[in-house]
Amino acid sequence: MMGFFSLIWASLWRKKTRAWLTLLSLICAFLLFGLLQALSVFFTAGADFVGASRLIVQSRVSFTDSLPIRMLPEIAGVPGVRDVSHDQWFGGVYGENTQIFTFATDPARLRRVYTEWVMSDAEWQAFESTRTGAIVGRKLADQYGWKVGQKLPLKSNIFPLKSGRMAWEFDIVGIYDGKDASWQAQTQGMYINFDYFSEANQFGAGSAGVFAVLLDDPNKSNEVARAIDARFLNSPDETKTQSEKDFNKGFFSQIGDIGLIVSLILVAVFFTILILTGNTMAQAVRERIPELAVLKTLGFNNTQVTLLVLAEATLLCALGALIGLGLASLAISGLAQEVPFFAAVRADATVWLQGLLAMLALALAVGLPPALRAGRIRIVDALAGR
Repeated sequence: MMGFFSLIWASLWRKKTRAWLTLLSLICAFLLFGLLQALSVFFTAGADFVGASRLIVQSRVSFTDSLPIRMLPEIAGVPGVRDVSHDQWFGGVYGENTQIFTFATDPARLRRVYTEWVMSDAEWQAFESTRTGAIVGRKLADQYGWKVGQKLPLKSNIFPLKSGRMAWEFDIVGIYDGKDASWQAQTQGMYINFDYFSEANQFGAGSAGVFAVLLDDPNKSNEVARAIDARFLNSPDETKTQSEKDFNKGFFSQIGDIGLIVSLILVAVFFTILILTGNTMAQAVRERIPELAVLKTLGFNNTQVTLLVLAEATLLCALGALIGLGLASLAISGLAQEVPFFAAVRADATVWLQGLLAMLALALAVGLPPALRAGRIRIVDALAGR
């Protein structure tokens, strides 16, 4: 077996410059594959960790169309609803143009409905009692060096103050963590006190944005969602109620069909790599026809020669895939430290499995045709140069 592998390895590096260039092309292709596929998994299925026991109630028109706060008691009265919270998108901007995920919310309701956010009792109480209070996620606080007790100037690109100014000021009264690693990765946002927001803004007072509904029984989520929507049917504020996971997917879909975009890019990349690597393997086999004929003369049968060439293509693709996916994992880890958005993106087992399957498909596509040709060569014709 070691002798067979040594033969494959020697054949692979027979033309070192060509082999290195092909390998670098494969590494780049799988690096891009790892990065894009990790993003695709995050956008299409990365919200699986969200609370299964919650529903999100939004306007039937669009989640950008706010709902009135007066709907809260009616939603809370639907059978199967344990509690209700509400969030209003603030449109926070820090500094020149740094977007901060900022929501105006009721502190007590946030604590009851989103038990995944962890803070001390003193910090929760301070958030409730401080009109200008704000709590920020741990990752966000670490990124900008924010501390409890600090005053935070924050502009809104949507809601001006009654004076007409867009610049608000909040007091940081708490820094929240996540209950586990998945939720800790999401501590990149900020919450402000809804009462102060509603009183101080120039317009939109009493607007709740969306409602987060905590269920008594997650298995009855569809039944409760239909009951909520039925309650507001044919009213000025018709609703669309869905799971938190589906809501997050809908939010990201506003950017575009991420899965389709990623697929089109990867098809283009792998088509180019298929042509490049396929041509390299075909040329390598053509150059070694006399050598392959000698192997047959020494006792190698057609199947062994075919497997030899196919194994060479597979080894080349495997090296490119493993190095490329490894670099993608390192790149995502590095970006997670610098860019808050990437903190939730992972090159996990799903991405690696998809990458290895793509590698096998590519190896078969580029290696099988020259391998079959190598297995069919006749010794006499090959040595005669025919």
